Amino acid sequence: MQIAVTGSIAMDHLMRFPGRFAESLVVEQLDRISLSFLVEDLQIKRGGVAPNVCFGLAALGLSPLLVGSVGEDFAEYRAWLDRHGVLTWPIHISQTQHTARFVCTTDADNAQIGSFYTGAMAEARQIELAPIAEVTGGLDLVMISPNDPEAMQRHTEECRARGYRFIADPSQQLAWLDGPDIIRLIEGADYLFSNDYEDTLISQKTGWSHDEIVSRVGVRVMTRGRDGARIEIAGRQPIEVPIAPETTRLDPTGVGDAFRAGFIAGLSWGVSLERCAQVGSLLASYVIAVVGTQEYRFHGSFGRRFAAAYGPEAAAEIAPHLAELRL
Repeated sequence: MQIAVTGSIAMDHLMRFPGRFAESLVVEQLDRISLSFLVEDLQIKRGGVAPNVCFGLAALGLSPLLVGSVGEDFAEYRAWLDRHGVLTWPIHISQTQHTARFVCTTDADNAQIGSFYTGAMAEARQIELAPIAEVTGGLDLVMISPNDPEAMQRHTEECRARGYRFIADPSQQLAWLDGPDIIRLIEGADYLFSNDYEDTLISQKTGWSHDEIVSRVGVRVMTRGRDGARIEIAGRQPIEVPIAPETTRLDPTGVGDAFRAGFIAGLSWGVSLERCAQVGSLLASYVIAVVGTQEYRFHGSFGRRFAAAYGPEAAAEIAPHLAELRL
């Protein structure tokens, strides 16, 4: 399966606050909020939704196409992705802007406050998918993840016009999009990803009920933190998938991206939607155990941990694909 992942490409500046953000918030004065948190450390890591998803797909043995816009400062990051099996040749390189930056502080409750500098990402709207499809002989699935909003709209419209199957994953950009923009991004998507909070946001902004959202897309995939994932198709019983046991919890950054990568890998393998979500949940458990979104390694444990989490029958179904794992 030829998979193209469009979205933000960024460097992550990750900090940890030993206290709780909630203890510093005065609800009655949020309109005058002015806070500074003394953090314990700073780690600079590779990030951005699209490369995080691509890294996960490559780790699971696929060769995804990374589609996005970066600055000339991207060379070292690019070499890292190339070395780990991601196809980076479709990337657009800005001549004037730096690669985007994500600055995020995580507190003791794993709550996060983040800021995102767009930089070169704004030029992603210049990218057309058709030339990429011509080189590869077609695109089987296009993921449209958080990116420059105009780029997201362009990629979505092109997928509809050219008949490319696509995944709608507006997630972080939902805060900035209005109802009509959200409708244009998700209407008719083969798959729609969101978490439970974003599900409510989509309903509020579009005026659609949860059931109506499900009816407007092929498959609705919603993550719910410790409550696992829920997969819905109109007219069918929902599929509930519990999270995979974690070895430790160090940093939640990139966990959702890993879930998506695992789910999409499962689609490529041709396993059931339940197995897709289980693969995604296990991959997410590797990410939360390290600081950084692309620092995890399997060390031969993926099959064993999958069987422990979801049983030997489920493990047997994905076993033929584990020989291709790269980490």
